[in-house]
Amino acid sequence: MKPIILAAAAAAALAAASAAAEERKLVSVVTTPEPQTQLMAMVLTMQAVQQGAKAHVLLCGPGGDLALRDAPASATAPQPPRDMSPQGLMGKIMEAGAIVEVCAIYLPGKGAGPEALIDGVGVAQPPAMAGAMMDPETRVWSF
Repeated sequence: MKPIILAAAAAAALAAASAAAEERKLVSVVTTPEPQTQLMAMVLTMQAVQQGAKAHVLLCGPGGDLALRDAPASATAPQPPRDMSPQGLMGKIMEAGAIVEVCAIYLPGKGAGPEALIDGVGVAQPPAMAGAMMDPETRVWSF
């Protein structure tokens, strides 16, 4: 009877390891000022979310402008081929469950507070973000 118990325990451990390996995590870092690259970052991040990834988007420098209530036209203007803006698609990514945050130094650098951000966007905490990026199960994309 012991071999059956050991086999069941091994099978359960293998299933748990397999489930953990299937959880894909992604951190997309967007720093570019180019709207086409910003939009492509959102397109690829959305594709990852649709394929089961748990996504976290970090917006820094000019990329942080995507999170502003009063965002520049480059963040809100529709682009071909689907007339989607970087900020618009970012909103859909958030609706799909992704976390979106600006770098901790973005708002102080702008002389602004959290009220300048669109609803749902937070401010990244460096220890937590570093931990997420260093997690061996996480892929980091930079745009």
